Amino acid sequence: MANKYQIGDKDTRPWGTWEVLSCGENFCIKKIIVNPQAKLSLQLHHHRSEHWIITKGIASVALGDSILEKKPFEHVYIPQETKHRMTNPGSQPLEFIEVQTGEILDENDIIRFEDIYNRVNQQK
Repeated sequence: MANKYQIGDKDTRPWGTWEVLSCGENFCIKKIIVNPQAKLSLQLHHHRSEHWIITKGIASVALGDSILEKKPFEHVYIPQETKHRMTNPGSQPLEFIEVQTGEILDENDIIRFEDIYNRVNQQK
């Protein structure tokens, strides 16, 4: 197993921020904040699954062909190889906890299909 994250890793993206709260050999836990009216890329991962738990705000989650609305204390599971996207339709920041599990945990395991910030695909 390869986990390239370390506790305290963080980054600012066009849509908000993420920070690693905990990690181990085959898991990573991040706190993610999505700015009002912002959205992550429509993406999938080849090497990991994700479990999102909403802690603050209202989320619109694209999962495969479905759009799900989630509120605090609700969650959604994203299987490996499934297209997904998180959107904050609200006027306040959206916060959620992301639990990643898989054989390879790395920011390079992101295949982008759509991105409103014109970022190129990070993996070929």
